[in-house]
Amino acid sequence: MAFLIERIEGNTAILTISNPPANTWTRESLNELKEKVLELNDNSEIYALVLTGEGEKFFSAGADLKLFADGDKGNAATMAKAFGEAFETLSAFRGVSIAAINGYAMGGGLEVALACDIRIAEIQAVMALPEATVGLLPCAGGTQNLTALVGEGWAKRMILCGERIDATKALNLGLVEEVVEKGEALNAAIALAAKVAKQSPSAVAVCKKLIQSGRSMPRTQALPIERELFIGLFDTEDQAEGVNAFLEKRAAVWKNR
Repeated sequence: MAFLIERIEGNTAILTISNPPANTWTRESLNELKEKVLELNDNSEIYALVLTGEGEKFFSAGADLKLFADGDKGNAATMAKAFGEAFETLSAFRGVSIAAINGYAMGGGLEVALACDIRIAEIQAVMALPEATVGLLPCAGGTQNLTALVGEGWAKRMILCGERIDATKALNLGLVEEVVEKGEALNAAIALAAKVAKQSPSAVAVCKKLIQSGRSMPRTQALPIERELFIGLFDTEDQAEGVNAFLEKRAAVWKNR
């Protein structure tokens, strides 16, 4: 059974989480997400990835708590590993990943959105990391990625106090980058992804690595690496194509190498 519905539009792969009624994650669907992202990494025609949820109510409600009802630590370890590997693979996707949050994004459903580069939420969306409410914690990057986006104070409110936030508050906090009307998140995400195709995929890949390295690397260390990677782009065909296309006033034809 496939839990992710894929379609390709131009240079964008659109993945829809399909596990009704709440698009919850299973070990199988997490492995499927990991393998799908790895496949897209190897597809030189794909520059962006859009992730959304099936239906109108849920982006994803995270893990099905029935999986943890028996208190089996071995099962918990297996699921934690699956969540971590899937979402870290998504975070490391060489292109641009965009979450189109079309409803509730709870627990692991919010964590997968946090693993994306950009988040667009519909006005009715609700976001939360409620794991501590049931004696657990967000183990798929939630404590780290949420803090990086909204700061320690609001991360503590959401995780330690179980506070839910709506799309407007999420925008104000920097948790999402755009809020759109109901039913429009996917269209907005696809339109934004189309802009990525105008960028050099070689340049995008190294820029993304530099931006994300700021979470763990001192700026004094990152700045010289930034210059090194700039020079390294002159070894790519995309660099010459980009500069010459601009000078010749034409659209660049990227080769992703």
